[in-house]
Amino acid sequence: MSDDRRGQQPQQPYGQQPQQPYGQQPQQPYGQPYAQYQQQAPVPVDASGAPPLWAPWYGIGFLDAFTRFFKKYARFDGRASRSEYWYWVLANAIVTIVLYGGGIAGIVGWSAANSSTDEYGYTQTVGSPPAWAPLLLGLFGLWWLATIVPNLALAWRRMHDINLPGPLWLISIIAWPAAIVFACIAPNPAGAQYDRPDAP
Repeated sequence: MSDDRRGQQPQQPYGQQPQQPYGQQPQQPYGQPYAQYQQQAPVPVDASGAPPLWAPWYGIGFLDAFTRFFKKYARFDGRASRSEYWYWVLANAIVTIVLYGGGIAGIVGWSAANSSTDEYGYTQTVGSPPAWAPLLLGLFGLWWLATIVPNLALAWRRMHDINLPGPLWLISIIAWPAAIVFACIAPNPAGAQYDRPDAP
């Protein structure tokens, strides 16, 4: 028998796996680092293409995001997509500009038109502001109170969509730029752990 071992592959020590060439380690397919979540059944949608309330709605439109915000008024479970979050921010900004901005503009405009300064430099404003200006400010106050809880719930669900615990959002109360960062992060499929398909 020949002792010539040329051409034979070197044997690995017992219990060790053969190493792959550098840069060719076995990996998940690109863009699928969460294989355990890729096997889940697809989320069902209704006739309009809307997913159930427990699921995030990726690619949602402006009006759907507005109505879904109130449908999920105090739901802290599940996830919220970036479009759900940012369309609501846009809608809330529009309402704020109309109610608060309109009320302040009305009072400032009325004050400028009805103020007079005497020879001693004292300014006096006569009359009362138009009724609609304080009304707009009052409506804004009601709007703000009515949306405190759903705003927090939406932010909570946005954190779940990036696979972070909801309470972490409270950091943005102290450092508000954190809210922008959290809201811009891409979704993480591992956030499906926060979904509650059993909830109504």
